[in-house]
Amino acid sequence: MKKILLFLAIALVALTACDPVQEDIKNDGNITVEQLIAMTSVTVDKAQSGKNGNVVTCTTSAPVNAKWTIGGKDFIGNYATKKMKICTDTVTMTALCADGTVLVAKFPFQCEEITDPLKRTYIWGDPAKGEKPFNPGNWNGASVRFSSTEGAFTDVDGNKNFLRTLTDEEYLSFKTLVFVITDATDDCVARIQTGWWSPVYAENIKITNGLWEVPITDAMAADCAKGKGGKDLDIIFTSGSCLINAVYYEE
Repeated sequence: MKKILLFLAIALVALTACDPVQEDIKNDGNITVEQLIAMTSVTVDKAQSGKNGNVVTCTTSAPVNAKWTIGGKDFIGNYATKKMKICTDTVTMTALCADGTVLVAKFPFQCEEITDPLKRTYIWGDPAKGEKPFNPGNWNGASVRFSSTEGAFTDVDGNKNFLRTLTDEEYLSFKTLVFVITDATDDCVARIQTGWWSPVYAENIKITNGLWEVPITDAMAADCAKGKGGKDLDIIFTSGSCLINAVYYEE
């Protein structure tokens, strides 16, 4: 019962979102997994060579609420398109029938050629702008707050800057933020929360050198988008230290 209520809650959140992959498909009946698969299409675009590309398009005409999981990211609705960073994956569709039955269908695919490269959007650390790394410091609620008005950090050159406010479109289309981390100490730990210090979405996250991915979830979007709660996403480092060289997302 808890799983069913959770799925329904996710579907209700989707009703108020603006992103085209978020739409309510009325549950008009009960179907089987076989019927779901027959009414569903997962296709990969083709390169000029005829090989599979890196853009996956998923559609279904099934009369159910659908959640797609592609590359570790969820899309609510009957339609989703995603550019992949990797060339082998499985699309998973989770569907909720009118009687509460949950159906799961998996669609493996393999792309062989990059037909539409990912575009990187920098929040901070754009090499073209010469933006410098910064140390977020322990329990500093401002340094990694995505707010043009309430966030502030000091970079390695001693200049004060901030991570800009994320737009509602960025929150509601569930971007995955990528942090480029260096100089992380062995005890470097982070927490994901809002700028109001609650709610807390995840804590005691071990931070190591390399790329740290933070997917924006339904809950984060509902709390942080200005058209919603407007609390701003905030990362708190609770122990240790590191340098944040860049923050970006790709699509």
